[in-house]
Amino acid sequence: MQIDVQKEKLTLGERLPAHVGIIMDGNGRWATKRGMPRAFGHRAGTERLRGIIRISSDLGIKALSLYAFSTENWKRPKAEVDALFGLFMEYFTNEVEELHANNVRIRMLGEKEGLPANVRASVIAAEEKTARNTGLALNVALNYGSRSETVRAVKKLAAEVAAKRLDAEAIDEEKLLAALDTGGLPELDLLIRTGGDQRLSNFLLLQAAYAEFAFVDALWPDFTDELYMGVLRDFAQRNRRFGGLK
Repeated sequence: MQIDVQKEKLTLGERLPAHVGIIMDGNGRWATKRGMPRAFGHRAGTERLRGIIRISSDLGIKALSLYAFSTENWKRPKAEVDALFGLFMEYFTNEVEELHANNVRIRMLGEKEGLPANVRASVIAAEEKTARNTGLALNVALNYGSRSETVRAVKKLAAEVAAKRLDAEAIDEEKLLAALDTGGLPELDLLIRTGGDQRLSNFLLLQAAYAEFAFVDALWPDFTDELYMGVLRDFAQRNRRFGGLK
């Protein structure tokens, strides 16, 4: 079914989330159900990215944060980890020109130092190439864990205090959030997890303080544009009170 993006954009109006986060779960199970290696599912999941990024950009969503590889994912078999990084290399090599042409700005969330050198170089090149773009902020979480991110942010602030560039008493929520990997992005409005599980898995824990959650049974490769639009329409109907009464 073809989605009329402009009509949807007008319908959602101000109820469109500014920042969407997605835990893209279920690639391996999708492949296993089809009698294929898990790497086959990860490739299918990468293909699904194109549609979700395109529709997010066309709708006017300001930021899209995708959980691609967590700090805990290093525990997986080496063959699967190598296959994942091969896909990341392929993605950043093949897709960056089109993303750049569509005014998408790429940012990595997570620790670059822990990545294989070739993947790190590709990520940095993509960030630098798209740095001046003003459209969708596409944030790819690689070697990312929210607890680790918080520790790094605290260390950053501590270093500022030690250098006497910051008064410890001046540290507040705003400064802590600004020191996170997502600093400068809009507040997280909507966090989607595919695959049927209902947990955050160490993703954007501080950022999700007042986010709306959507847990979807569909495995990530089956998360169609239509399902995505259904989640966005549901979000638009929610009453977000932020601790108040209205």
